[in-house]
Amino acid sequence: MAKRSRPFLSDLIRALTGERRTRDRDPDSPEALEQALARPPLERLLAACDVLMGHLGEAALVAVAEEAVEAYAELDTADRVTFFRHLRDHFGADAAPIRAAYAAWAEAPDAANLAALFRTVEPRRQQLLRRLNMAAGATLALVHMRADLLRAAKQEPDLAPLDADFVHLLTSWFNRGFLQMRRIDWHSPAAILEKILAYESVHPMAGWDELRRRLDPVDRRCYAFFHPTTGNEPLIFVEVALTRGTPGAIAPLLEENQPLDPEDADTAVFYSINNSLSGLRGISFGNFLLKQVVAALSQDLPGLQHYVTLSPAPGFAKWLAAEAEQDADAARLAEQVGERRWVHDFELQQQLRPAVLSAAARYFLRAKNPTGAPLDPVARFHLGNGASADRINWPADLAGNALDRGHGVMINYRYELGLIETRHEDFVRDNTVTHSDELEKLLDLARRA
Repeated sequence: MAKRSRPFLSDLIRALTGERRTRDRDPDSPEALEQALARPPLERLLAACDVLMGHLGEAALVAVAEEAVEAYAELDTADRVTFFRHLRDHFGADAAPIRAAYAAWAEAPDAANLAALFRTVEPRRQQLLRRLNMAAGATLALVHMRADLLRAAKQEPDLAPLDADFVHLLTSWFNRGFLQMRRIDWHSPAAILEKILAYESVHPMAGWDELRRRLDPVDRRCYAFFHPTTGNEPLIFVEVALTRGTPGAIAPLLEENQPLDPEDADTAVFYSINNSLSGLRGISFGNFLLKQVVAALSQDLPGLQHYVTLSPAPGFAKWLAAEAEQDADAARLAEQVGERRWVHDFELQQQLRPAVLSAAARYFLRAKNPTGAPLDPVARFHLGNGASADRINWPADLAGNALDRGHGVMINYRYELGLIETRHEDFVRDNTVTHSDELEKLLDLARRA
């Protein structure tokens, strides 16, 4: 435990021991401090939270917040769930003041009463989280705390309202204006390289040699967003390959090849985009990263004419299985691709290819979630960023996870500099899935089938 100035911890010690200063016992003594901070971490954390919501000076707030963050880090899974329940049950908003504030606003709906109403309806835990964030390194700790909450809420849905408070605060703290884009290469600090290696989940890497193949060649680029409070922790990163033409399979991009002179490239391929921290799920800044990367590449390499992705289809297999329950042709196709004999049988690939591409076109262009947006999460991401669905590729990824989730299907999304904003607006307003003539032809084939 880091050394603390005892006067700053007086209230915390008293909250833990229930003692007050007397002639016989000084709760600020070294003995009292040692005994208080030897209590179980959950007990220390709950006491610290109560103290943080009191009237403290800034130095005391920082000291108690640091104790709280350290205590949380010592909790096991069960105690973390207990802590989240405590936040839910004891740090919400009080009904009576809300009714009074609303009545005042209803009687006189002016700016002052509206501001008072806003202050009253805010759950007390938002103020608690803000005060916890005063501890050194607390922003990243709170991101990890939210990741714990998301896992706990899967088992206890009643904890879900807490997430709204985390999202409200994290959206402000990780506002685009605070983010810094940096290029990552083989000569970047080892601490960053280790995190890129660990966080790559789209196309996982086996070790440092593979990482070097993605960062060191002259036809490779990697960019990430960082936040001033999280140091060398990349929040999101994108891996880029410079190519001639649009690739239709992932293996050539991942294997060791003769590098292409960047001046000879006409296409930038975004082949892996990774959100690093699960605690920032739903805090959107990937669209800003891609737009900034496109701007940087277009400035550095004016010969680039095309900006495309090579993206997975993580929900295609599940969607096809659901279609198979209602359609005999889909059932037959699901069985054939599921057997995977085609992986090593080129003739069978050619036989199945028209049906797979046709089914994938229906999946990308017609399958919707309950909100009317595309069912595929990667499609929602890129279409929402202003891209268009360009070309379906199969077989494009033979990795085990890609076969399990997408039967090896991948798709190129295309970013066209002059149309990004228009397509973004069309998607936001109407869930418009802008797509190429090639995909429209595949959709027509599906309709005739």
